[in-house]
Amino acid sequence: MRIRFWGVRGSVPTPLMPSRVKSKISSSVQRISAKDIVSQEARELFLSSLPDYLFSTVGGNTSCVEVITGEKCRFIFDAGTGIRELGNEIMAAKKPVDCHIFFSHFHWDHIQGLPFFGPAFDPRSAITFYSPVPEFRSILEGQMKPPYFPVTMDVMAAQKEFRVLGGESVAVGGVVISHRSMNHPGGCFSYAIEEGGVKAIYSTDTELREEDFRRTPENRAYFQDADILILDTQYTLGEAIEKYNWGHSSFSLASDFAATWGIKRLVLFHHEPSYSDLKIESIFKNASWYIEHLESRGIEVFLAREGLELEV
Repeated sequence: MRIRFWGVRGSVPTPLMPSRVKSKISSSVQRISAKDIVSQEARELFLSSLPDYLFSTVGGNTSCVEVITGEKCRFIFDAGTGIRELGNEIMAAKKPVDCHIFFSHFHWDHIQGLPFFGPAFDPRSAITFYSPVPEFRSILEGQMKPPYFPVTMDVMAAQKEFRVLGGESVAVGGVVISHRSMNHPGGCFSYAIEEGGVKAIYSTDTELREEDFRRTPENRAYFQDADILILDTQYTLGEAIEKYNWGHSSFSLASDFAATWGIKRLVLFHHEPSYSDLKIESIFKNASWYIEHLESRGIEVFLAREGLELEV
């Protein structure tokens, strides 16, 4: 199972502003010494030594995660602005595709990229949409009509199917996807993807509660020993307390949660739009330090970035 991140920000798209680009360049230039420019090799070595928050960015697109399995189809979780770049890659291959798109919920940052998903307009392709929300088709169609958008969903020429998820899991070949309601204003669903004994959980827009830590049979069946957990860590602990019931978690709560359920890999996701790359990098370092000092050792922690690929 391979996981690719196309959009990792929460709430609204966050383009890298010119002032922050200039700040990155200025900070990088201040680090240069004479030995760093004597040759092409020296220059490349200098660039490779720069921290990620200077020489890279976590990205500004909103939630979209792709899971590639042994099946000849694509599993996509949420259609934030990151799905546009995913669509561009698919279209560049000039081949029809079979896509399965699962929606966590329908706040703007999780659906606003769908009208720009190129494969949806390819009549050779097939797209199956999934959600536990009974009226989700009308919700998606509602954002693609005047005055919100000039092109209606009917123009999407791909073969489209809308599947309302019930209480049972859904199987696509050898891949089984189950869902669970999480704590978020207006509701939100996480998804567990299982194939060949490997389990990945996608849980964006989640405010962890005390009952999520309880060792109930339901919690054990869903969370216990998952190979990877992609979890909302939008806030610091102080912000999570201050913004109680806003529907997001902190890196420290996420770390405790991963330790409670024996999660092997934790991915920090749904980054706060007001945070700079430096701030997000500091949260990642704090999370790594915190996990190292937990009694439950061995959890790998990753920072979700656009373009990140993880093999599970």
